[in-house]
Amino acid sequence: MIRIPNLKLQIQQAKNNAIEKEALEKAIVSKLKINSKDLITFQIFKKSIDARKKNALTYVYTVDASLKNEAACLKKCAKFGITASPDLSYQAVTPGNISLEHRPVIIGLGPAGLFAGLILARNGYAPIILERGDAVDVRAAKIDTFWQTGQLDPESNVQFGEGGAGTFSDGKLTTLINDPRCRSILEAFIEAGAPDEILYLSKPHIGTDLLRETVKSLRQEIIKSGGEVRFHARVTDFLIEDDQLTGLVINEQETLSCQVALLGIGHSARDTFATLHERGVTMTPKAFSIGVRIEHPQPLINSAQYGAAAGTAGLGAADYKLSYHSPNGRSAYTFCMCPGGYVVAAASEANGVVTNGMSEHRRDGENANAALLVGVQPEDFGDSHPLAGVAFQRHWEGLAFALGGRNYQAPAQLVGDFLADRPSSHWGRVKPSYTPGLRLAQLKDCLPDYVVATMKEALLHFDQKIAGFAMADSVMTGVETRSSSPVRINRNDDHLANIAGLYPMGEGAGYAGGIMSSAVDGVKTAEKVIQRYARFSCENQAT
Repeated sequence: MIRIPNLKLQIQQAKNNAIEKEALEKAIVSKLKINSKDLITFQIFKKSIDARKKNALTYVYTVDASLKNEAACLKKCAKFGITASPDLSYQAVTPGNISLEHRPVIIGLGPAGLFAGLILARNGYAPIILERGDAVDVRAAKIDTFWQTGQLDPESNVQFGEGGAGTFSDGKLTTLINDPRCRSILEAFIEAGAPDEILYLSKPHIGTDLLRETVKSLRQEIIKSGGEVRFHARVTDFLIEDDQLTGLVINEQETLSCQVALLGIGHSARDTFATLHERGVTMTPKAFSIGVRIEHPQPLINSAQYGAAAGTAGLGAADYKLSYHSPNGRSAYTFCMCPGGYVVAAASEANGVVTNGMSEHRRDGENANAALLVGVQPEDFGDSHPLAGVAFQRHWEGLAFALGGRNYQAPAQLVGDFLADRPSSHWGRVKPSYTPGLRLAQLKDCLPDYVVATMKEALLHFDQKIAGFAMADSVMTGVETRSSSPVRINRNDDHLANIAGLYPMGEGAGYAGGIMSSAVDGVKTAEKVIQRYARFSCENQAT
């Protein structure tokens, strides 16, 4: 096959699959200057939207095509950037020769744990996956109960449970990393039931509704391939002898012998961070960001981004990504933008309010929301302890809990009142989506002064980029503190911590941010295990 970049179609030429396919066939034949009969087949490799000219939006494609005489075409068209399509198949690693006395254990069934488990299971290592929370269907029911009643289960919530925190998000699969493993991960999602389009869209997403089903399918494949998944299995201690992991304590009762454990614990496993620190695992505080969720009417964002084309079939809900660098040295940015989504309660501990964003695949909610965040550094934490960032998060979450009425309602303020430094007294045009509910308050009472000051500057700056971003009755809901892990669990080039057999990975260990980068880090960590150890055999199992 050959790869053809920079094919362009007008928005109306792609309003459904049949029209898009016909238009692309004509574009390929025209670009290559070939007879239509010479085009055997083609598939989209990448599709993005060019919205720089609001009165002339276009889709931009890269396609892989199969032709009758590809060699001649490549020679003729090389000057147009047309090349042979590269091999993007997953490259398996060669197993090592050290015997495993016990099955490798994965702690956590988020993206890193899921894909580490998938790779290990497919390669004959029979991993055991320990997940402190529930299977996704039970988890979803408990989360819904929390949102409706304020009854929090600290072991099964938006942060903990099958699929990790990303399962109750927009399900974005975008990433800034350029790793060849990304494609194999997308293919695995598709095999598990995700839509084919995630393989080629420039900003792929699954949505929380579809992601829950794909997570279950991935778990079932792990089990079918020889792995084991245990729910309600919280690791409460690590048994270490002579700087070597020897076992895990589960739920303070069961001891599981273990020489290899992959830590995919997520960014909110504060109790596990503390236990690891007590057991001498080296870790350092890490920068992260805090702020609020901001909600606008989705049609406002659509019009700002797409102009008169907003609402055209196939375009869907528009998104945005904004950043601002203040003269005060701080930076603000939007994060985890959820078109047509909802602001959700994401607490994992009692007496703290945490917000996050979530969208379904159709992104058809009436509001757009995103995190509006300001970066914080370890020097802001007031302590050099490795877990000082955790204490910093808890402080602001506790203040938000108090401001919200101590019942998991969240404090909220209209943008116009926030900028004017006055309390809000009523809602405006934007109907807030957060449940269990909101309480009008001044957000400066649950955020650091420097965060408030930087957010005010950023709002006015962003309003110049997206007209209406600082509209007076947009809603800001506090607080968002779980943008990334506050801790980095140190590891070497082989992904090993200072304790032999312990492999920190994913977002919780400080090496990823989001579903895709966490999944990639899980795969890379599993590969490190495979390269060191021989495939597990039950005959080697220690008694």
